[in-house]
Amino acid sequence: MTKPESAGYDYDVVISGASLAGSAAAILLARRGARVALLERRSDPEAYKALCTHSLTASAYPVLDTLGLIPALEKAGAVCNNARWYTRWGWIEPRAAPAGPELPYGYNIRRSTLDPLIRSHAAKTPGVDLLLGHQVTGLLPESGRTSGVRASTPQGEREIRARLVVGADGKDSAVAKFAGVPARQYENARFGYLAHFRNLPLHGGIAHAWFLEPDMAYAFPNDDGVTVIAVLPDKKRLPAFREDLEGSFLEFVRTLPEAPPIDSAERITKITGTVNYPLHSRKPTAPGVALIGDAALTGDPLWGVGCGWALQSAQWLAEAVASAATGRGDLDRSLAEYARVHRRRLSGHQYLAADFAKVRPFNPIERLMFSAAARDESMARHMHLFASRLIGPLRFLNPMALAKASGVNIKHRGAAVPPAHLSRTGS
Repeated sequence: MTKPESAGYDYDVVISGASLAGSAAAILLARRGARVALLERRSDPEAYKALCTHSLTASAYPVLDTLGLIPALEKAGAVCNNARWYTRWGWIEPRAAPAGPELPYGYNIRRSTLDPLIRSHAAKTPGVDLLLGHQVTGLLPESGRTSGVRASTPQGEREIRARLVVGADGKDSAVAKFAGVPARQYENARFGYLAHFRNLPLHGGIAHAWFLEPDMAYAFPNDDGVTVIAVLPDKKRLPAFREDLEGSFLEFVRTLPEAPPIDSAERITKITGTVNYPLHSRKPTAPGVALIGDAALTGDPLWGVGCGWALQSAQWLAEAVASAATGRGDLDRSLAEYARVHRRRLSGHQYLAADFAKVRPFNPIERLMFSAAARDESMARHMHLFASRLIGPLRFLNPMALAKASGVNIKHRGAAVPPAHLSRTGS
């Protein structure tokens, strides 16, 4: 390890957490000239996050491209994650416009494949030191700001000094805790369980989601012929699930409209999940500290946005602070710019997700937009852009889109809807 020229600092940046957000940030910062210590509490370079949607939204595709990961992802078998969504008005099935460009897409790929891939990419990047088995146990204060970390390592306790400490250590971020950054929590009135299946055909070979009002489910095809199926019911159903988890899970999936044929597929994992997964958000900066990925904002897993936002927030941070982190600018001002971008890009999405997590039927605006998207191809494409997080709530609900949706529904007034037992309304 070369000793930095900046007196008093071991590195320009210390990142806690070498998963998606941390590894991406390390790569992007190092390319801009920063010396980065990438700390990972686990000692196994193949470690990965097991409980995940395994989905990278289309909004993160440019980050993956910038990182140079697209060829490796496709070689590893990542599946383009276009999708169709069931509603009480029928299926929303986005398709490219005639003679138009293909729909934007991201990828579905299991974290057991993705995490080691991006971590290895970071470790090979000049300027990045991947330090496995390093767990942050405290921050180093100096003149009212953070100037490094204390870490437990296989060789004992260690102090690492840096201009900037980045928390990429998940929703229960130790960096955020030590920096005194509180989390604002929003109740999630759904619980979730998932399992992995092999040889499970899906219509069109694409992802499926079911909006059952209030229950939810999705099926995402992934690499190596594996499909992840998740169910996210109202917590009122939790006692019955706990009595017979396997039976309840399988029966829930079997009764979905156009249900995936799980009985003829091979289940390759146990059914796992969580009964309490609140949404939360934190101010993504403090003096000498930045938070990215789930450490800054944890969304509702039913939307499958966490992996994409982890990569995007890493890029926003690198773009904002790289120069200042190497001593060529005002770090506080750069952190404030990152916080503004993070808030502008994600706060609207989080507000809508927190409201939907209350477990309620669609509100009037949602009924307008979802019903129109099930009946009109251009509205389905508009829905796809929002679901892929390529546009925000204001563009999704712009006056022209609302007028278009109203016109579509007037045209289809009186159209038949599926029987109530298929929509699970009130379940």
